[in-house]
Amino acid sequence: MIEPYERALDEVPGAHPYARSSRYSGVEIGVYRAPDGTEVRYAKRRLLPALADAAEETVSHVVRSGERADQLGQRYFGDPGQWWQIADANPILDPRELTDEPGEEIAVPLAGGFAGGTGGPGVRNG
Repeated sequence: MIEPYERALDEVPGAHPYARSSRYSGVEIGVYRAPDGTEVRYAKRRLLPALADAAEETVSHVVRSGERADQLGQRYFGDPGQWWQIADANPILDPRELTDEPGEEIAVPLAGGFAGGTGGPGVRNG
């Protein structure tokens, strides 16, 4: 969970456009310059480590009927907005797939683990 004083730092003008709790906080920001000189800022691709490399930094969770990804974010990270960390640790595109099958076992990253990749072999797009 992010402390209130850290949240205040996220509001500093000119800082990274994404809060530190965002899945895009560490992503490089690119700038496209249109022919008319207009600048468009965008988040470059976010890379994740290969699932096999991240497996040792996770614990298993058996999905219960009625659970949602945001509830898992709250349970494991103290913040419902952190569901994306669990989604990153599983081979899915839609976060609803995390909890659509009661009884299915999913991976949950350990707090502070599975922070995302820096590129290189075995890295997948996120």
